[in-house]
Amino acid sequence: MADFQGVDFLRLDELLSEEEKLARESVREFVSKEFLPRIQEHVRQDGSFPMELVAPMAELGLFGANLHGWGCAGMNNVAYGLVMQELERGDSGLRSFASVQGSLVMYPIHSYGSDAQKDRWLPALQSGQAIGCFGLTEPDFGSHITAMRTKAERRGDTWLLNGTKRWITNGTLAEVAVIWASTDDGIRGFLVERGTPGFEARDIKGKFSLRASVTSELFLRDVEVPESSRLPKAEGMRGPLSCLTQARYGIAWGALGAAMACYDEALEYSKERIVAGGPLAGKQLTQQKLVEMLAEITKGQLVAWRVGRIKDEGNLDFAMVSLAKRNNVDVALRIAREARDLLGANGIVDDYQSMRHMMNLETVRTYEGTHDVHTLILGEKITGLRAL
Repeated sequence: MADFQGVDFLRLDELLSEEEKLARESVREFVSKEFLPRIQEHVRQDGSFPMELVAPMAELGLFGANLHGWGCAGMNNVAYGLVMQELERGDSGLRSFASVQGSLVMYPIHSYGSDAQKDRWLPALQSGQAIGCFGLTEPDFGSHITAMRTKAERRGDTWLLNGTKRWITNGTLAEVAVIWASTDDGIRGFLVERGTPGFEARDIKGKFSLRASVTSELFLRDVEVPESSRLPKAEGMRGPLSCLTQARYGIAWGALGAAMACYDEALEYSKERIVAGGPLAGKQLTQQKLVEMLAEITKGQLVAWRVGRIKDEGNLDFAMVSLAKRNNVDVALRIAREARDLLGANGIVDDYQSMRHMMNLETVRTYEGTHDVHTLILGEKITGLRAL
């Protein structure tokens, strides 16, 4: 993969600025040279992320890359999307690490935090000196945010938090957790620091998917935090949902990176694999599969690029992100499955990457709003009716 050239059948590079292409190329080189040689080791372990890469990622400006100020790179959203694409070409766990740090931890502090919260946390998070996590999903409720059971009760100048969060990326690595809780005044966000009495994080073991990512469960038992730990501008559902929109946007690009990796692997393998007297790539069924992969990647690129441009214009509708996330993850998963199939028996060993991406994408299809949830979001958008 060190000589990976990308997939650009319709010359989409002509739609990109030099700065956007430079951001992509720098991360492409980092993934090929620094990450891919390590991934096999970490996948074979159970829940191991290559923490030695956090500092180099920070030096590349990958944490909060599309935010401004406090040391953030200030990329536009297309450049940011291309960065997410290249990270997920390496592994969904690599993109998830950066996406959670930027879109789900730094973004809410940047958008809804106090000046003191921003000054304390954003430089540390941007530099990788601190890791954060996002506590929204619960054991009994994923996308159904309004049903969350975690409660925050105000007691004078403090808040008392009780509840459980599950499927939390970077939970046991985090110095700070953005915890969303139900209060008498609606949903509110709180910054809970590691070591706060009553706050505990435990890793979830036995995953088939996202094995190079730390996934945790958070427990809050009478966790007392001061009023200064509440995100003062986050009121109601808008807070957590806006964070999800940021993360879903990155996923729409990231999934294309996984799809490109699988397509590239299947293409090169099929040209070298000799079957019935000739290369596998010379068979009609193989060419049909490769053409379908190329077509879906190309369409996904156009969707992601257009959504990115609209986002940069400030005219984004969250339903556009739902369409991009829903489509691009779905086609990426189908491409990974087809690539694994073309690899035959070789596709089930970790000398090849398609099955790793395939397993990861099963999770990506589920988190940040399942495929079906995004279907319902789009259905309501185009009909004006909420489905029952």
